[in-house]
Amino acid sequence: MGSFSRLVRFVAKGGQTYYGDAILPRGTTDVSKARQARIIDGDIFGTHTVTDQVADIHLLLPPLSPSHTGTLRCLGLNYALHAKETGMPEPRFPILFYKPATAAAAHGDPIPVPPVAQQHGASLDYECELVIVIGRRCRDVSEDEALDHVLGYAVGNDVSHRDWQIKQGGGQWSLGKGFDGWAPYGPGIVSPRIVGDPQALRIWTKLNGETVQDGSTSDMIFNVAKTIAFLSQGVTLMPGDLIFTGTPSGVGMGRKPQLWLKHGDVVEVGLENVGTW
Repeated sequence: MGSFSRLVRFVAKGGQTYYGDAILPRGTTDVSKARQARIIDGDIFGTHTVTDQVADIHLLLPPLSPSHTGTLRCLGLNYALHAKETGMPEPRFPILFYKPATAAAAHGDPIPVPPVAQQHGASLDYECELVIVIGRRCRDVSEDEALDHVLGYAVGNDVSHRDWQIKQGGGQWSLGKGFDGWAPYGPGIVSPRIVGDPQALRIWTKLNGETVQDGSTSDMIFNVAKTIAFLSQGVTLMPGDLIFTGTPSGVGMGRKPQLWLKHGDVVEVGLENVGTW
């Protein structure tokens, strides 16, 4: 769809903000390791050019600007082993919830925990997820054509407050997962031609350097093509829409004893052929 390979949005050392095509050090596929990028000129969702102008990356930003970020759709219980660890049956249809655009955050940003999420005990959880970025408008698209509408892929963390999600107010999934900064994703958007088969990727989370989730996108109940096709039924998906596709097993809620995030913890999520943050 586009000519870029690994789209990043960044602040250059001079203070200017650019879209760019990340230049990776030899021997790595991790976009977060990029220290330079070729500046992109034009419409990232349409005609654009990766120029020969190289800029140093001072700070990675959320891969899409707020003006380019559309609807954030998220799937729940979309990995078979994760459904098993929660004691819930595998869903017959994708379980859908939404996050506001203000939940989007960048590589390395601290996770803010507002007072309302501090009033109901410790139940803050991590969820590494493959994130689909829609690049072309589509509605009622078939599974066979669904991947043609993907701009690229990123890795995200579906930060979750389990008490608000499950216990408070009869199950407030969007509230329990939708606070500002609770949908960090990045470190860039990697072209489908670089990522390869989205159902054959290792995905993981590290908490304070220890691996707590280590799964494969092959365990998805509804794969990328099925997800796009289902979500587009009667609904127009727009360029810049993000789809968080669910998490593998190993979340804090499913552990014995349960493992909740606390102040000062360092959470790192990673996706093969995309990167870590």
